[in-house]
Amino acid sequence: MTADVIARLYDEHAPALRRYLARRIGPETADDLVAETFLTAMTRHAGYDPERAPIRPWLYGIATNLLRRHLRQERRRYQATARLAARNLPGANHDGLVADRVDADARVRALAAALATLSGPDLDVLLLTSWAGLDSNEVGEAQGIPVGTVRSRLHRVRKSLRTCQGGSDAPTVD
Repeated sequence: MTADVIARLYDEHAPALRRYLARRIGPETADDLVAETFLTAMTRHAGYDPERAPIRPWLYGIATNLLRRHLRQERRRYQATARLAARNLPGANHDGLVADRVDADARVRALAAALATLSGPDLDVLLLTSWAGLDSNEVGEAQGIPVGTVRSRLHRVRKSLRTCQGGSDAPTVD
């Protein structure tokens, strides 16, 4: 292909190729890919057979292949950057974080289910102790029950919650 033929093809097809690429990847990169498309067309013109297909689909094929290659390279760069960033962050283990989050969500659901099964008086004792920060004597006074009853209810509730949380090793609710 002569320079005149390439110039004519560029003038005729570059604007449409640029619009196509810009919609897919943005205007700045589209300009680079259009230039690379015509550079590739110049170097591979021997492989083009005008009898098989018009030049327009051939150019779009080149542009699409270059776009795919660019996107693959960009994705690899982002993945490499993410891997480096993950290595540099202390404790940044995505799989571990996801597993921890899933485990925490399961524990919260189990705790909510266990709390839902508590009787009104047991729940009152637990909430007055843990949320309001009252001691056993204050809870007894607030509920009009003996301190021993408060302590036995609180013991029963905590034991029930520990069981729901996976045994006695689970943290207690204070």
